[in-house]
Amino acid sequence: MINLKPLPFAKVRVTFTLDRDTPPGPTSVVGCFNGWTPGRHVLRGRSNGKRSTSVVLPAGTALSFRYLTEGGVWSDDPAVQTRDGQGNPRITV
Repeated sequence: MINLKPLPFAKVRVTFTLDRDTPPGPTSVVGCFNGWTPGRHVLRGRSNGKRSTSVVLPAGTALSFRYLTEGGVWSDDPAVQTRDGQGNPRITV
């Protein structure tokens, strides 16, 4: 699940949320916003049984991303249907 929260100064907080154990193991979100670098935005467990991480980006940014779990397992957010030229999920914030 992706949650967008408008912030002052034309910024948007983008929160990436997954169930705590799906996919299993440590998971990070990687994408154009972090140079596709694993481990920079690790999803952390929350008290509601989910795990999440957030990034703040300029409003209007086109964002391609995927989830990467230990062992090199890639997954996509099932709610995001739009894809970029490489097949990665893409949203505009």
